[in-house]
Amino acid sequence: MSESKTIIRVAAKGDGVAADGAHFKGTAPGDIVAPDGNIERGPHHVTPPCRHFGVCGGCQLQHCDEETLREFVTSRVTNAALKEGLEVGELLPAHLSPPRSRRRATLHIANTGGKPQIGFREAGSHKIVDMQECEILRPELFALVSPLRKMMARRSGRYAVDVELSLTDQGVDCSLKNLPVEGLEQTEAMLDFARDNALARLTLDQGYGPEAVWEPEPVTVSFAGVPVGFPSGSFLQATADGESALVADARSWLDGSKLIADLFSGLGTFAFALAGPAKVLAAEAARDAHFSCKAAAGFANRPVHAMHRDLFRNPLQLDELNRFDAVVLDPPRAGAKDQAALLAQSDVPRIVYVSCNPSSWARDAARLAASGYRLEKLHPVGQFRWSTHVELASLFVKAG
Repeated sequence: MSESKTIIRVAAKGDGVAADGAHFKGTAPGDIVAPDGNIERGPHHVTPPCRHFGVCGGCQLQHCDEETLREFVTSRVTNAALKEGLEVGELLPAHLSPPRSRRRATLHIANTGGKPQIGFREAGSHKIVDMQECEILRPELFALVSPLRKMMARRSGRYAVDVELSLTDQGVDCSLKNLPVEGLEQTEAMLDFARDNALARLTLDQGYGPEAVWEPEPVTVSFAGVPVGFPSGSFLQATADGESALVADARSWLDGSKLIADLFSGLGTFAFALAGPAKVLAAEAARDAHFSCKAAAGFANRPVHAMHRDLFRNPLQLDELNRFDAVVLDPPRAGAKDQAALLAQSDVPRIVYVSCNPSSWARDAARLAASGYRLEKLHPVGQFRWSTHVELASLFVKAG
């Protein structure tokens, strides 16, 4: 590099980009990169709050200020729309979840050199960053890191354990995968760990599927005041704050709808929020999530009809879709290609499409737009703070 370069934006994977397209890791807009690679910090470059930043793969953007984070989340969504030629009616300001708000995460534990290490992996590596602090996890989740480390220190031999943590109504749901438990001593150690840390549930998966070994009372998560049974490993929005933003959009945009289909409904995040006065069909392929939603709706006497249906293999057909005056769509990262194609041909007046993948969303949105749906509102949402993972909520209205 023969001359200094000024960073003008942040690329999709978190690198700073200069005007000539050159990428530089760990830079922010306004930074100047000297020919020798030294970085002169600009006005948008801040000191990362976590000591592990730069090594830990959990965050990519802690060196960027709030303005840059909002611009990054917004541009990820608008660039995807632009690529597909979508016209946006109203672009809402990006919503960012605050620090220490992540209520679910998967950590890893490995015995390295006779000492257990626990944390996220390094970027692009299987090596674990031994977590001493974390600026993204809810304090209730991070509080388990030290006890887990101490418990695993009593074990000898090599191991590689995955730890799924979720914050539920009753406390932390902890699932340990690939951890063999043999004999009375190890079993009692597991139960002591669960009791001493007031876990809502402790689940072990020793290769035969998850098995709850500690659950003082049934574990639930609540949506719109309705407690719903929480099967181990079920999907939960990353932060309660982000969930509230997405639900508020759906409620506002579908106000007045009488009959709503919630497709890829999971446990009922949107279904319960929209139910009453509206009647809601909640369609979900995962059997355990479906049964939890169905049972909760019956117990709470909410107008939610749970349907067990694989919408990838068997999407709702036109005669079914046209019964509804609104549809909520919240598919996995792959999007909802076949269901979106049928929705594009339908007469459904309003569609709220929530997505965790701007690329697959834009593909499906283009199909809707080509068939007469207007993209009225677009709301970028950054639940995964300091990460390159971006979500969104969007409203499509059938052109009259």
